[in-house]
Amino acid sequence: MSRGHLNSIKIFRQVVESGSFVGAAERLSLSTAATSKHVMHLERRLGARLLNRGRSRRVSLTEPGRVYFERCKGILTELEEAELEIGSLHGAPRGTLRVTCPSWAGTRGCAELIADYRRRYPEVVLDIAFEDRLVDVIAEGYDLALRVTTDHTPGGLVARPLGPVPFVIAGSADYLKRRGVPKSPEDLADHDCLMVGNEHSWHLAGPHGALEVPARVVLRFRSMNVGVAHAACAGVGLALLPCVMFEDPMFRGKLRSVLPDYPFRQPNLYAIYVSRRHVSPKIRTFVDHVAGHMTRPRLHPADIEAA
Repeated sequence: MSRGHLNSIKIFRQVVESGSFVGAAERLSLSTAATSKHVMHLERRLGARLLNRGRSRRVSLTEPGRVYFERCKGILTELEEAELEIGSLHGAPRGTLRVTCPSWAGTRGCAELIADYRRRYPEVVLDIAFEDRLVDVIAEGYDLALRVTTDHTPGGLVARPLGPVPFVIAGSADYLKRRGVPKSPEDLADHDCLMVGNEHSWHLAGPHGALEVPARVVLRFRSMNVGVAHAACAGVGLALLPCVMFEDPMFRGKLRSVLPDYPFRQPNLYAIYVSRRHVSPKIRTFVDHVAGHMTRPRLHPADIEAA
């Protein structure tokens, strides 16, 4: 098999997994026309149509295409795993590592973590997307997702726990002076609240078990990002914020935590990547690096100034 033929097969797989020539071209940094030519080359070679091309940009597999895709996918996976196994036996991690993580993680601590990793592994180029949506790691071509969640990860993926990410309810000193400091969870019902997503309640842990307190929502954000902390600093209301935000000089000392005896449930940070027998050195070293960073002394709810 020639190198050009193998490249055409890899491009064909990307087209199928992306669902369109345009999507595959973007992921491969090729033109749509060049991507299409590779697939047509395979179809001419095989004497069979592999893809159904409709009026929309989406494509679907023909029956011969489905058979060919499944066989090629298995062969390419075996080839990639062989390359990863050999690569892990010698040499330093190298190449581009595509990572997706929440936007609020883009703090000074994250910048220091990246700088430290780059000093150790200078041949790895980090391509990081700070985005507030649930990313399909496989379909969108990411190597790794850093995700804060209490949910189970989808099948076919590895979810390595890296450590808890504590949150606190906080408000500005000005807001708490105007509206008073809540002394019990029930007091939250009288406060203006900043909520994320579809949440309408505070979910807390108390001495006698879990508590759910309805929230009077005055401002809603589609996702957790620094805008939530900025709004809390401006005195809009109370917000649930990750403790890591308080390490940022922009927010340090400007917000006060409330109800420290009723902590919010702590989600965990997970490294999520495709399940393979041999994980590439760039993924393995980066995940290990983040895990090591999580074990260092960090801010916890008790470290944040209470109202």
